[in-house]
Amino acid sequence: MLDTVGMQQFFEPRSVAIIGASTKPGKVGHDILRNMLTSGFGGEVHPINPHAEEILGRKCHPRVTEVEGDVDLAVIVVPSAAVLSVMRDCGEKGIGAAIVISAGFKEAGAEGLERERELGKLARKLGIRVVGPNCLGVMSTSTGLNATFAAGMPKRGNVSLMSQSGALATAIIDWSIQQGVGYSKFVSFGNGVDVGVVDLLRAWEDDEETKVIVAYIEGLSNGPEFMAAARRVSEKKPIIVVKSGGTEAGARAVSSHTGSLAGSEHAYNAAFMQSGVIRAHSMEELFDLAVAFAYQATPRGRSVGIVTNAGGPGIMATDAVERDGLRLASLDQETIRALREQLPEAANFYNPIDVLGDADADRYTYAAGHLLKDPNVDGVIAVVTPQAMTHPDETAEGVARVASQSQKPVLACFMGGSAMEEALEVLNEQHVPVYLYPERAVHSLARMAEYQEWLEEPPDEYIRVVPYTQGVQSVFKAARAEGRVNLGEIEAREVLKAYGLRIPESYLAQSAEEAAQHAEKIGFPVVMKIISPDILHKSDIGGVRIGIRDRQEAVDAYDLMMLRVQRYAPDAFLRGVFVQELIQTGREVIVGSTRDPQFGPLVMFGLGGIYVEVLRDVSFRIAPLGKRHARRMIDETRSAALLRGARGEKPSDIDAIVDTLLVVSQLVTDFPEILEMDINPLKVGEAGEGAVAVDARITISEEEPVVGG
Repeated sequence: MLDTVGMQQFFEPRSVAIIGASTKPGKVGHDILRNMLTSGFGGEVHPINPHAEEILGRKCHPRVTEVEGDVDLAVIVVPSAAVLSVMRDCGEKGIGAAIVISAGFKEAGAEGLERERELGKLARKLGIRVVGPNCLGVMSTSTGLNATFAAGMPKRGNVSLMSQSGALATAIIDWSIQQGVGYSKFVSFGNGVDVGVVDLLRAWEDDEETKVIVAYIEGLSNGPEFMAAARRVSEKKPIIVVKSGGTEAGARAVSSHTGSLAGSEHAYNAAFMQSGVIRAHSMEELFDLAVAFAYQATPRGRSVGIVTNAGGPGIMATDAVERDGLRLASLDQETIRALREQLPEAANFYNPIDVLGDADADRYTYAAGHLLKDPNVDGVIAVVTPQAMTHPDETAEGVARVASQSQKPVLACFMGGSAMEEALEVLNEQHVPVYLYPERAVHSLARMAEYQEWLEEPPDEYIRVVPYTQGVQSVFKAARAEGRVNLGEIEAREVLKAYGLRIPESYLAQSAEEAAQHAEKIGFPVVMKIISPDILHKSDIGGVRIGIRDRQEAVDAYDLMMLRVQRYAPDAFLRGVFVQELIQTGREVIVGSTRDPQFGPLVMFGLGGIYVEVLRDVSFRIAPLGKRHARRMIDETRSAALLRGARGEKPSDIDAIVDTLLVVSQLVTDFPEILEMDINPLKVGEAGEGAVAVDARITISEEEPVVGG
C-alpha cells in the first residue's frame, strides 16, 4: 500500500538537497538549483558538490550526510554510475524521498537495466520513495517547489499532471505558461523504478488542490491495479489520459479470431472506459479537456444552447453538437419571449440564437444570460467572430460574468487572431475555457457530459453461474498430460457445458457405421466434423460437412473425411468424427477472449462471417464485466442494428448474447490459464429462443497457474 505521507515529501518538503549541483550555467544541476532558488520555495535548499564551496550564493556541502538538520527531499543529478552511492548517503541521512534526474539506466541498454534494478532494490531496502530515473523532475506550485530543469514554471492552478516523457512535459509546461493555464502539481516519472501512475493517482485522490488529473503515459505495468485505482479516483475527480504507442505493429502471432483482432489499443480503450478515465487522442484534445474540466462544472444533461453573432459558425457548432452525441435544447417559451423583447427583429430567437453581426457586448451577454437561465439548457457554447461592431474584450467580460453567476458550464469559441487576443486573456483569467474553433468547444462539452453520466451510473450488475469447475480442471489436466495446449472441440464443449452454455446434441463416431447411427439418433440433417487436436482449421482440408440428409450420406462423408486426413495431414492425431445437430436458424455471432499482457482477460463480441473477418466490427471489455458493459459491447458494433431487427426482421435474442458474454467473462476470470478462446459461431435465435454455442476453440497455458501467484 502506498505511503501517501512519504509521497507528500515530493510536494511539501521543508528542506531539499540538490546532489550534483553545478557551478556552470546550462548544466542540469545548475538549472535545477536556480529554479529552486527563484520559484518561491520557502524551505531550505542545500547544493551538494565536493568541488565547490558555494553556488548561486548558497553554501555547498561535499556530501548530503554533512548537511546540518533534516533533509526531506534529495534531487540527484550525478552520473548514473554514482547514483547508488549517493542513494546510500541519502539512506544514512534519513531522507525519505528522492528524485533521480540522471539518465543512463534501462533506456541505455542491458548494463543500464541492471543498474536500474539495483537502484530499485536499494531504494526499497532503505525505505526511500523514488521518482525517476531519467526524468524531468517535480513541481508543486502551492509550495513554490520547482525541482526540474524546465525553462519556466506555470502559475498556480488546480490541474495536476504526470508524464512518462520529460521532453513532452517541457512542451506542456511551456504551453501552459503561454496560455496562462495553472497547475497544482507536476511529476515527470521517467523510467518509473518506483513511483508511477498508480502511486500518483492515489496521492492526488484526496488532494484538495487537485481538481483534474492529467497524464501522458506510454504503458502500464499492472493493468488491474491501475483500473482499481482509476475507478475509485474517477468518482471524485476526472482523469484525462493521452496514451501513446498504441499501434498493432507489436501484436503477437495468434491462432484465434479474438487473438488476431485484439491489440493493446482495444485493451487500453476498454480499461479506460470501464474505470471512468477520459481518453484524449491528441495533445490538443488533452489541453482542451483539461481546461474545460478545470474551469467549469460538468453538465447535468446533453442539451446545449448556442449563442452566436455569426450564422456560419453557429451552423458549424450545431453540426458538431449532433456529431458528438449532444442535442440542441428546445428553448422554454419564457426564454423565447425574453429574447423577442430585446433582440432585433432579424435575430434568430430559437436555438442557436443569432444576435447578428452588429451585436454589442450588452446584446450578446443578455442572450447568453437567458440561455443559461432556461431550464431546458444544460450548457452553453458562446461563439463570437470579430465583426465591425464587435467589442471582443467587452463581450468576453460579459460572457465571463454570466458564466460566474450560473452552475451550468459555459465554453467559449472566439474565432480570429490578433483582434481576439485581449478577449482570450480575459476568458482565461476568468476561468471560461475558450477555443479557436466551435468543434473543439462542442467536443469538450460532450466529453464532460459523458463523464457526468458515468458518475451517475448505478453499480453494474455482475451475474455469476455455478459452474462444474472440477470438470474444467480435469479437461485441462488431461490435455497437459498429453503435451497439448490447444483443446479439441470435444474438450472445448465440455468446458462450455460445465458453465451452463447450451451446445448442440453431438456424438463422437470412430467408424462409418457408428456415424450413421449417431446421425439417425440426432435426426437429419446433421453436421459432421473431423476431431483432431492437430487440425485447427478443419474446413481447409475438407474436414467439415454441413447438411447431411440421410444415412448413406453420413457413411460416405465419414469415409471421405478419413481419406482427406490421410492425404493432407497424415501425422495428425485423429480422435474420430463428430456428428452434431444442425442448428439451422439464428444469426451467427462470435464471442471470445484473449489474455492481454497488462490487463488480463479481454472479452470480445462481434457478428460472424464478413463482419468479423473483413470489417473487423468488434468490441472489447476487460473481464470481469457486468450486464451494462456486456450490453454496450453489443450496441457498440456497427452491425448491432441487424440484431435488433432491421427492415422488418424479427429481433435476435440479445439477452442470450449478454448472458453468454457474462459466462465467458466468468470462465476466463476463474481460469487464468485460458490464453485464448472463441465461440464461433454462437447461433442466436429470435427473442426468447436463446443461443447455442455451435463450435469452440480454447488454448491454455503450458503450466497450471500458481494459486495466489
